[in-house]
Amino acid sequence: MPAGGALFSGFRVLGLFSNHLPHALRYHQKHREFYVVTAVGRCFHTYNVKKLGIVAVSNSLSEDISCLVADRMLVFAASGCDISAFARNKEEVRRYSGHKQEVRLLLPLGDQLISVDAGGDAIIWDVGSGEVYLRLQFDPVTFEPSALCHPSTYLNKVLLGSSQGALQLWNIKTSKLLYSFSGWGAAITALQQSPAVDVVGVGTATGRIIIHNIRLDETLMSFMQDWGPISSLAFRSDGVPVVAAASPQGHVALWDLERRQLTAQLRHAHSTAVAAATFLHGEPLLITNGADNAIKVWIFDQEGGGARLLRSRQGHSAPPTTISHHGNDGKNILSAGQDGTLQSFSTVHERFSKSLGHGSINKKKEQKKKKGLAYQELRLPAITTFASAVARQSDWDGIVACHSGRLAATTWNYQRCTMGAHHLRPPGAHGNKAAATAVDVTSCGNFVLIGLSSGRVDLYNLQSGLHRGCYGDGGAAHRGAVRGVCVDGLNQLTLTAGSDSLLKIWRFRSKKQEAELQLGTAPASMLLHRESGMLALALDDFMIIVVDTATRRVVRKFHGHGGKINDMAFSPDGRWLVTVAMDCTIRTWDLPSGCLVDCFLVDTAPVGVSMSPTGDFLATVHVDNLGIYLWTNQSLCGLVSLRPLPADYQPAAVTLPGSQPDEAEQEVTSQDDGEDDDEYESPQQLGAELVTLSLLPESRWKSLLHLDAIKRRNRPAAPPVAPPTLPFFLPTQAGLTPRFTLPPATAQEVQSKVVRWGDLAQRSDFVSALESAAESDSFERPLLLLRSLGPAPLSVELSGLSAEGGGAGGLLLAFLRMIDSLLASGRDFDLAHAYLALFLKLHLRSLSQDAVAMETLVHLSERLEAGWAELQASFHQSLCLLTYIKSALL
Repeated sequence: MPAGGALFSGFRVLGLFSNHLPHALRYHQKHREFYVVTAVGRCFHTYNVKKLGIVAVSNSLSEDISCLVADRMLVFAASGCDISAFARNKEEVRRYSGHKQEVRLLLPLGDQLISVDAGGDAIIWDVGSGEVYLRLQFDPVTFEPSALCHPSTYLNKVLLGSSQGALQLWNIKTSKLLYSFSGWGAAITALQQSPAVDVVGVGTATGRIIIHNIRLDETLMSFMQDWGPISSLAFRSDGVPVVAAASPQGHVALWDLERRQLTAQLRHAHSTAVAAATFLHGEPLLITNGADNAIKVWIFDQEGGGARLLRSRQGHSAPPTTISHHGNDGKNILSAGQDGTLQSFSTVHERFSKSLGHGSINKKKEQKKKKGLAYQELRLPAITTFASAVARQSDWDGIVACHSGRLAATTWNYQRCTMGAHHLRPPGAHGNKAAATAVDVTSCGNFVLIGLSSGRVDLYNLQSGLHRGCYGDGGAAHRGAVRGVCVDGLNQLTLTAGSDSLLKIWRFRSKKQEAELQLGTAPASMLLHRESGMLALALDDFMIIVVDTATRRVVRKFHGHGGKINDMAFSPDGRWLVTVAMDCTIRTWDLPSGCLVDCFLVDTAPVGVSMSPTGDFLATVHVDNLGIYLWTNQSLCGLVSLRPLPADYQPAAVTLPGSQPDEAEQEVTSQDDGEDDDEYESPQQLGAELVTLSLLPESRWKSLLHLDAIKRRNRPAAPPVAPPTLPFFLPTQAGLTPRFTLPPATAQEVQSKVVRWGDLAQRSDFVSALESAAESDSFERPLLLLRSLGPAPLSVELSGLSAEGGGAGGLLLAFLRMIDSLLASGRDFDLAHAYLALFLKLHLRSLSQDAVAMETLVHLSERLEAGWAELQASFHQSLCLLTYIKSALL
């Protein structure tokens, strides 16, 4: 399926970190760093533990991942009945097929991989060849495998736990059952090897933790916790005898094995079941993940053996329902979900994302939750809609949110990442069962408008939280629920829409009604583009109307959606209106032409949409999806032809975008990286019609015509002075008689001054290369030699081409042919002109006496004029365009 429509293309997803599957932990020996691997739908993410930065995202599988493990080299992911092996945390290198039911358990063991499916079929695979090494069949009625463990130092041995409570120790090399443990009368949910040899930890479905010696079949100790089944066990390996037990209620208990007692608790470590808990080897760090879409790293540095949260990556634990960009740079997206939290996601890097927390009825009582007060009773319901402004967010709260079924609206502070101090409710509202349904914050950040389900619209001051009046006679602006409130950019007009199918326009300060527009159908939502004054309303009959607030008339009507319209978003310039509906379509309407210009179909219905103030990204949230999906605006990257789509247009189905690793954090985490990937090499000439420069320093070719002036300028002012000939200490010869050492004869004194004729006949490498190139008509080697020479040596080489300089008769013509071939290819345009200018300066008199050379020069002149004419036309066109842009009044 395609990645998007004609206007928007899928880019990435934000806010997805983990699901209900246990994570896998890896250690990279080359990087000396731990990595945690978590499953997210059909792919898995790899994070470094040091910063929890995402370093790799795997390729997607055909089905959701059901089990995930990793060894030193590969990551194994089971999806359906198949198992895939991934190298470099991304590429699928091998697939193992042989199971008939869904794979539930995986365990890498050296060169083998053990897999168990839902039907009790266990297969031992050879990892390298992918062949089946051994197959074991268990009867699910008597022994249904539920946990796997490899006892330390037990070669080729595997310990299996069952749902019936029994344990079995198998030798996978000889396919023999070595020993059966009777169990403890409860299903085995977790098996973990302890730092001590022969001792394993066993977790049961009744919440019991057993430390058992499998060599002696003896229970050393046991603990009991009241939080349900044990979902995971982990032993500290840094010298502290502590075992961590995770529970489905989101708590983690820490048990001291020496004193045999509970030493600490991590209450509400996750809002849902803890999928896995793992200690880093030799470090006081615990990694947990859960179905609440969170990865957390805990450090044990508290008194009494307690732990604190060191770092985390978490998104919404329930699907988000509404989103909006915060700020004018488009780098932060505010999101409210069904879990009741308000979070901010950064499109630049995950470390800039933050959570504003969960709303509470009373913040003072919330601080007492550690003393035993029920925390769930203090939590506010989920946020239905919110509005924000950045103008005064550094001075007071800049975000106002409405909660499901609650009258009072809450304020939030973006910079402090916490809920604000005000609960905005109308005066005398005790016993009022109305709920806040619409909210809007003025662009100045001083006031907020809140619409209620009773038809009331109230104005509040954000700094003090005081009530500043209400709209309408009798305290009601509409006879039904308020569906939308908006304020223009100058705080002059207030617009309200209600379920009574009326759009009313009020004066902001006097609160008097100025106009009223009958819509015919009740509106579902309303959105105002403050810069253009265009007001979009989504009606209950799936139609969209656009009202011009200046003329107060309906200027556009759009039909096409086949379901309830969930949200709308304007482009920054107000030209496009993007709408999402329950018919799973995302449509883009062009307001000037009144046409549909883009439409595509997604798998799940989108419930929220927001376009960045810079226009580069479109963000959407969907039903039953925890992530925020980003779509790139392709019109900013290239020419996009937008044609009106017909009324019966059938949109194409597209896939939702996946995750992408951050470029600053992305690295290869495989042990056998192999050879480095080949770097891209740019061709010497991109096109035959183009002109390419040499990229050499300007001093290499600009000074060729001014060598005489440079030599005169660099001539020394005085002749060199000879050094003193007599040293302070005269060298002497060894012996009884003192004698001075004579200086050795120089090479000039020894060599004869008679010059041989063969020495005068020597030629440089350039001359030899030019002669051979003239015969083969390939001038690559002489051009390469000229490029390596500086201005002075190059002048000497060109001077030696003439007969007076010792050159052959055909060298001058060969050089002209070389320049002609260089100009014809379009490469080294600057060097060709510089070499030709110096050549003509040196040999123009000799060339004028040769008829063949003059014909070559005439042909070369025509080529030069033709090439320069094309360049001059391009230069003039660019200069004309730049002059127009500078002088035109846009």
